[in-house]
Amino acid sequence: MRYQNFKNILFLDIETVPQYPDFEQLEERLSKLWEKKALRIRETEDEDIQKTYQKAGIYAEFGKIVCICTGYFHEDNFRIKAFSGHDEKLLLAEFALMLETFQKRPGSQLCAHNGKEFDFPYLCRRMLINGISIPFILDSSGKKPWETSFIDTMDMWRFGDYKNYTSLDLLTAIFGIDSPKDAIDGSMVGDYYWNKKDLEAIVTYCKKDVLAIAQLYLKLKGRDQMPKEKVVFI
Repeated sequence: MRYQNFKNILFLDIETVPQYPDFEQLEERLSKLWEKKALRIRETEDEDIQKTYQKAGIYAEFGKIVCICTGYFHEDNFRIKAFSGHDEKLLLAEFALMLETFQKRPGSQLCAHNGKEFDFPYLCRRMLINGISIPFILDSSGKKPWETSFIDTMDMWRFGDYKNYTSLDLLTAIFGIDSPKDAIDGSMVGDYYWNKKDLEAIVTYCKKDVLAIAQLYLKLKGRDQMPKEKVVFI
């Protein structure tokens, strides 16, 4: 079993979108709060608030999760499973149930790229908003950094250097890993969801991200990439 040492790692990636297709649909209280936030994150002083709202998906207070993809090593294969849909509460409940089972494995860990700053806290916040109990493996509240079960491939690449953000796309390029951004990238997810109504394209993109994270993890551990024929979609 080539990947026996990594069998207790669950690789994951999430795709998020604004909660509504346009700013005008926000209820009054949230609308005013977004206007305040927009003043801080807009790129220019005259940027239209609707354009700024396109960035709402990256904030858990104004966005929602439409897809979670997970991957794990099983014997000599890498298995990828997607949780997706328009009902975020149902999606998160199914994912939480899977985590409750996975965390029973001795030494179980979660791995994502920039997961400590985005994926893991975003999942926790949206679970709370939707009234879902956060599985222990995902909940970092009250834990010391060394007590969490998180692996972050961006942290692995930093080697203690926190000056720069290094994208997954850049790291896959320098390590010769197939790019997950060949069709769409993260900035296009909201448009694909609300305008193109193409959730399946988002799911496909998310699966590619999870595979890329796992391949990157192997390279950062000094291992060869897994062959494409060893990837199984379930």
